[in-house]
Amino acid sequence: MSSNDPKPDDSSSTPTPPSQPLPDATTFDTTTTTATTSPSHHDCPFCHISQTYPPYPPSSPPPLPQLSPTLTHPSPSTFLILSTPLLIAFLDIMPLSPGHLLLCPRAHRPKLTDVTPDESAELGRYLRVLSQAVSRATGIKDWNVVQNNGAAAAQVVPHCHFHVIPRPELRDKRNERFTNTMFGRGQRDELDDEEGERLAGELREMVRVVVGEDEERERGAAKL
Repeated sequence: MSSNDPKPDDSSSTPTPPSQPLPDATTFDTTTTTATTSPSHHDCPFCHISQTYPPYPPSSPPPLPQLSPTLTHPSPSTFLILSTPLLIAFLDIMPLSPGHLLLCPRAHRPKLTDVTPDESAELGRYLRVLSQAVSRATGIKDWNVVQNNGAAAAQVVPHCHFHVIPRPELRDKRNERFTNTMFGRGQRDELDDEEGERLAGELREMVRVVVGEDEERERGAAKL
């Protein structure tokens, strides 16, 4: 945060810009995929996931065969949660807690400073949606949002990504291990395939519900 003194609050005289609604199944544009507009790296696992799963409206996920975790074989299975023209989200295969997911730009952006303004806006929008979906699906009311930049900052995959991590009760015996591994230290357990499929399905459903609620609020606000 800046150390400068804050300017006087003149919000009462400044109009609030309208919020941008989340796309629904009727307005969702899947033509602006980054396969043709943005670079990817053939050796990047997140680019491989982005190229494997096409965008779909979050309010209307496609049939399960199109989301099969094995589509990224021989790379590790991918338990997809969200796929828009700009973003993709999936479960972390070495989770710190049940429901630990990653959200990243579909295009290859090594660090947060490489992300475009449109991608930044979309990341912020869906971080809230995914946070709410994770909390509802897991029943865990607290969570961390973590984003690392560079190897010295514990970024393992050089493709910008955010972690949304349900945080167990602080008195939980895993707490010390959880804190250590969050910042690149300690041991993490591999995600079980059966558990991954179940969790991904529940999270996609919760994303659908949250997006539907947002759309309903937007329609209600438009009538006022």
